[in-house]
Amino acid sequence: MKVRIGYGIGAAPLLFSDVGGLGRLADDLERLGYDSIWFPERINSPQLDPIVAMSYVAGRSERLKFGPAVSVVPGRNPILLAKALASLDLVSGGRCLPAFGLGIANAAEHQAFQVQRRERAPWLEEAMPLMRRLWAEDVVDHHGERFHVEGARVLPKPRREPFEVWLGGQAPSELRRTGRLADGWLASFTTPRHVVEGIAAIEQAAADAGRTIDPDHYGVLIPYVNGAIPQPLAERVAARRPDADVEEVVATSHQCMAEMIAGFIDAGASKFVMFPVTEPHDWTAELDALAETTLGLQT
Repeated sequence: MKVRIGYGIGAAPLLFSDVGGLGRLADDLERLGYDSIWFPERINSPQLDPIVAMSYVAGRSERLKFGPAVSVVPGRNPILLAKALASLDLVSGGRCLPAFGLGIANAAEHQAFQVQRRERAPWLEEAMPLMRRLWAEDVVDHHGERFHVEGARVLPKPRREPFEVWLGGQAPSELRRTGRLADGWLASFTTPRHVVEGIAAIEQAAADAGRTIDPDHYGVLIPYVNGAIPQPLAERVAARRPDADVEEVVATSHQCMAEMIAGFIDAGASKFVMFPVTEPHDWTAELDALAETTLGLQT
């Protein structure tokens, strides 16, 4: 099992208000040996657009991988999205890690993407196989319920073949979709026991579809704070994981993060994204301290 540990960036006004902030952060991540950097997609909060942020990191770094956690597909033209991600993977030497999802359950976000909630899953289920074909085939004809193309091409192709795509989500339908369509799973707001259950459901769905999932392709996004868990976060965890204690889901120190990663490794996960809930005042010091505690778990 190849354990890899990355870092996620959410709303970070201090970092983004500094013209060189994201560049220095990418430099620190690469210097310290983090595997990857991840950007969530939120239209109605101060996160960077993931495609823009990943493009910046691709040009700034040489080794650091990057991905969206996760990119919202419903509402997007799959041909244009396939083109953008293929281009990013090529110019970065194969460092783009696509991860897709339906988007959060938030009316303002749904309005931004102009897709009704009931339409999100069918949109993703048609768009994702179409994008896979565009990355792999020279010419694509497709006639579906939402997209109709003849002689479509995406050039240049991604650097990596196959260009693997992971899915987020934790509902039973989302786990089944991952088994049927994806190459891996990026879980969030979860615990080791839920990961064990999720992997079993994904592998069963994959077997039913005549597919297999690489056992190295299970990942977890772990939120963390240094100290007490803010009440809004505790309420969010309770809503998403009512059968879990908040401290099973959110790390409360760097040492706690290392222990949580070890527990998830035992559960079958091997890829991790550590995500700060509150923005550090000194990003370099925070990354140095977290690396000292956690990166020894990488293999």
